[in-house]
Amino acid sequence: MSKKGRSKGDKPEMEADAVQVANEELRAKLTSIQIEFQQEKSKMDEIKGKDRVILALEKELGVQAGQTQRLLLQKEALDEQLVQVKEAERHHSSPKRELPPGIGDMAELLGAQDQHMDERDVRRFQLKIAELNSVIRKLEDRNTLLADERNELLKRSRETEVQLKPLVEKNKRMSKKNEDLLQSIQRMEEKLKKLTRENVEMKEKLSAQASLKRHTSLNDLSLTRDEQEIEFLRLQVLEQQHVIDDLSLERERLLRPKRHRGKGLKLPKKHVVETFFGFDEESVDSETLSETSCNTDRTDRAPATPEEDLDDTTTREEADLRFCQLTREYQALQRAYALLQEQVGGTLDAEREARTREQLQADLLRCQAKIEDLEKLLAERGQDSQWVEEKQLLMRTNQELQEKVYRLEVEGRQLKSDMQDARDQNELLEFRVLELEDVDVSDLMKKLDILGDNGNLRNEEQVAIIQAGTVLALCEKWLKQIEGTEAALTQKMLDLEKEKDLFSKQKGYLEEELDYRKQALDQAHLKIQELEATLYDALQQEPGQKASRALSAGQREDLQAAVEKVRRQILRQSREFDSQVLRERMELLQQAQQRIRELEAMLEAQRRHLKELEEKRIRELEAMLEAQRRHLKELEEKVGGGFEPAMRGLCLCDVSGNLLSCLLLLLENGRLQPPLSALSPHPKTARPKPSGCFERASREEKCSLG
Repeated sequence: MSKKGRSKGDKPEMEADAVQVANEELRAKLTSIQIEFQQEKSKMDEIKGKDRVILALEKELGVQAGQTQRLLLQKEALDEQLVQVKEAERHHSSPKRELPPGIGDMAELLGAQDQHMDERDVRRFQLKIAELNSVIRKLEDRNTLLADERNELLKRSRETEVQLKPLVEKNKRMSKKNEDLLQSIQRMEEKLKKLTRENVEMKEKLSAQASLKRHTSLNDLSLTRDEQEIEFLRLQVLEQQHVIDDLSLERERLLRPKRHRGKGLKLPKKHVVETFFGFDEESVDSETLSETSCNTDRTDRAPATPEEDLDDTTTREEADLRFCQLTREYQALQRAYALLQEQVGGTLDAEREARTREQLQADLLRCQAKIEDLEKLLAERGQDSQWVEEKQLLMRTNQELQEKVYRLEVEGRQLKSDMQDARDQNELLEFRVLELEDVDVSDLMKKLDILGDNGNLRNEEQVAIIQAGTVLALCEKWLKQIEGTEAALTQKMLDLEKEKDLFSKQKGYLEEELDYRKQALDQAHLKIQELEATLYDALQQEPGQKASRALSAGQREDLQAAVEKVRRQILRQSREFDSQVLRERMELLQQAQQRIRELEAMLEAQRRHLKELEEKRIRELEAMLEAQRRHLKELEEKVGGGFEPAMRGLCLCDVSGNLLSCLLLLLENGRLQPPLSALSPHPKTARPKPSGCFERASREEKCSLG
């Protein structure tokens, strides 16, 4: 019984191992998907950083455009001053000719001084204009470079967006796949829980025969250790949660002033750049900065520099990274805590709590709906609350039917999986039977005889050949016994089939006889009706009329009652006869069915007995073969000196190994069955008496061991 319990307990363990392996594979897939998700997230962060660099360059480009605009205005102002100076020169030179000759010297002196001053101013203005032109050229060159960089960055941003679209779609698919994997992991974990529960129950049943004190103490120690680990992990989870809360508060505190400060710096959908003269609105596809607006002047507030934005983004990224790392650690601790809780089998089951919570919420909603219906009913109809009770009854029956459907679906899936396993096992057994159909015991016996006739064999080899021959002889006897039992069983099956056919024929005969009795009864009814008709006709005739006149009314009634009584008696007798025949036939049929059931039970008991005997003999044969293999291995280790005897020993071991493997396969598939006499404890049949070579081999072995 203990071996059967072990074989039954090994199956849930194997299923639990398979489920654990599948769970580990799913977890590995989940980790790879999470790694890919983190890589995609890092790529997104890089793209966001590039976008921020593009915005900073656009701001710098707007500032440069404002400076160029200011320099252009200064140049225009200088050009206007130069024009005014030239007009003043022409104005001074024109009245000089109209002066009288007496004042000519003074005018010439003054004109020379003014001309000298004008020339110096003109030179100074020209130098300043040249400097401004050079500055303008430099700024224009820098502006073109910045515009080129901006266009390149825009192209890169478009390319990254195009590359990012499949990545985003892949991310969505991965998230969906992640959810599916999580659901499958949950299903696997539920199955694993069920299998572990069954395994624990089987182990408890098996360990009921052993000493209970030591096991209980060890279990108490393991439970206390697991509880300590659970408490430690719970404390770690609480600490990590506190750290995460503190970091989230600190992050919010750091981001709050930056949000207030960055409200004025947020860019709208159009690219609006704050410049020295106002705001520039740019389209995304524009390559030049020709359109500027001078409507609003906002020189009172200085724009934010890219360095400050980069510092803010770096601190924010560091905080995000720390937050993500802490959340990952928290999730890992939660998973470890859940695994430990499953191993210990604690009472705190999150799924069970969630299920009970959902059930309680559904009950609460149902009760609230019932209360509302009752209030409405009391307000409308008074005390008539029968339809509310019917509604609640329908809801309860609906809930019970849903639970029953869920249980039946689960059982159906389990039965399908068991059916598939049985089919696979059946196919494997059929394949092995087809492989073993070509094995012939007589050929193996001939090969052993050929090897035994060789005179160059040592004592150990002869011992191995004799033992293999005895095993083959036993196998041949078992085969003959199995064939005999198979023939007997087939004969019994044929007899049962014959009896079944006989009973079916008897049943057909009885049915035919019943039909015949029914036809006879119908004919009797017809004959009675004919007699009544003839009697009525005879009474209607003239002599009949005289006789009827002679008969009184009481006699006529007595005659009719007698006729009716005779009719009822005939019907009752026919019914009793039919029921008696039917009872006899039913008793015979029930006896036949009882006999069939008894024979089937006997056949099933014989099959079980044969199966148990086969298993027992297979185990004993395996033990014998293992002992022979160990003996052959020891002999091979001892005989290591000569090349030729070693080769003979190897050949013999190969032949005996092949023979033993074939015998094992035959015994596993039920084609061989040892006889009862071979496994009896009698020494003459259990072990053959060793010959002289056996005695010499044992003496040599003792000497070598001594």
